[in-house]
Amino acid sequence: MWSEDVTRKEAIRQRIWTQLEESGASPRGAHGRIPDFVGSDQAADLLATLTEWQQATTIKANPDHAQRPVREHALREAKLLFMAVPKLATIKPFYRLDPKELGDNPERAADRHVAAVSAPTVAVEELSPIDFIVCGSVAVNHEGVRIGKGAGYSDIEVALLAEAGLIGDWTVIATTVHALQVVNEPLPATTHDFSVDLIVTPEDIIRCGRPRRSHGIEWAYLSPEKIAEIPLLRTRSSARRSG
Repeated sequence: MWSEDVTRKEAIRQRIWTQLEESGASPRGAHGRIPDFVGSDQAADLLATLTEWQQATTIKANPDHAQRPVREHALREAKLLFMAVPKLATIKPFYRLDPKELGDNPERAADRHVAAVSAPTVAVEELSPIDFIVCGSVAVNHEGVRIGKGAGYSDIEVALLAEAGLIGDWTVIATTVHALQVVNEPLPATTHDFSVDLIVTPEDIIRCGRPRRSHGIEWAYLSPEKIAEIPLLRTRSSARRSG
C-alpha cells in the first residue's frame, strides 16, 4: 500500500508541475521542486492579514523561493524567523533570523543565499517554541493534505520540532500556493505526513479540517540513503543503534 501511495503522489506531482508550466503560472520552471508561482507575493500579503499570523511572534519557514515573500513579511514585521537549511545539510539544520541582529533591511536575509552568510545555524534544541509554520507544497486539497516535492524534508523538519516539544496545538501550519495547486480530490497520506490548517493562494484563504500532526521522526519510513545524507539524522541513528 505504501508503494502505491508513493506512485500516486508522483503522478499527482507530475500533473501539477505540467499544469503550472503550461499555464505560465510557474515561469521559473516547476518540475522537481517546490514551484515558485505567479502571485506568490500577493499570497504572502494575504497571509499577513490573518489574525493568527499577526499574533505570531516566532515563525518557522521552508527555504524555497515560492515562500520568500512570506519570509520577507516575517522579518519586516520583526518576527523571529527560523528557516530550514536547504536539504537539512548541516548538523545544526536551521538558520536563526532575528531582525534585531540583521541590521538595516533585515528582509534581505529572506533570501536563502543571504541567510547563509548573515545568520547563524542553530540546533533543534536552540529553537524557540513555534507559533506559525509556513511550508511549500506541490499539491494540497481542501482537507489540508499536502504533497511536497518528494524529498521528505518538510515532514522531517516538523517531526524534529514535534519531538522537541516546540510545536503543539497552539501552532498554526499554512502553505502558500497557486490556485492550480489546490485540488478537489483525495490525496494519499501516511502516518509521517502532516497536514495544514490553512491554504493561502493569491486570491483566497482556505481553512482546512482537523489537521494531522507529527509526533516525531518515524524511522521506518526513512531509507538508509536519506538518513545518511542528513547529518542530524545520521548522528541520531548512530546513537539509537549504540543505545
